[in-house]
Amino acid sequence: MAVAPAQDPTPADATHLVLYDGVCGLCNRLVQFLLARDHRAVFAFAALQGATGLAMVRRFGGDPRELTTFYVVADYRSSRARMLSRSNAALFVAGTLGWPWKAAIALRVVPAVIRDWAYGVIARHRYRLFGRHEQCPVPRPEFRGRFVDRS
Repeated sequence: MAVAPAQDPTPADATHLVLYDGVCGLCNRLVQFLLARDHRAVFAFAALQGATGLAMVRRFGGDPRELTTFYVVADYRSSRARMLSRSNAALFVAGTLGWPWKAAIALRVVPAVIRDWAYGVIARHRYRLFGRHEQCPVPRPEFRGRFVDRS
């Protein structure tokens, strides 16, 4: 019996959509971190500057020019789609990755206003601390299928 070769995951296989600032060094490091640890390929990715990112943020009533916010659209292809932002998005991602990252969900005991304040401090200084790219970096070939806006 022949076994079909493994295929790279595609956005159609993913359940959740991570929206990130494509020129932010920290955001791009986060995407690389997720690609390396999302063994079930439940996350697809789109830069906030791209067509999908802009459309999703608008769909859920956000400001697409606000690039200091990390978003996750959970169940993004279903009628149950919901957008999470800032620390809630980060905790959702950590919980979805599984152990040991799932332990971060214990931070939910901290009120969201405090978590989001800390998130905001980092977001305001992220370019200075982590750098800024002139354009969104091109993903490695083995991960290109995980990005919804491919050129």
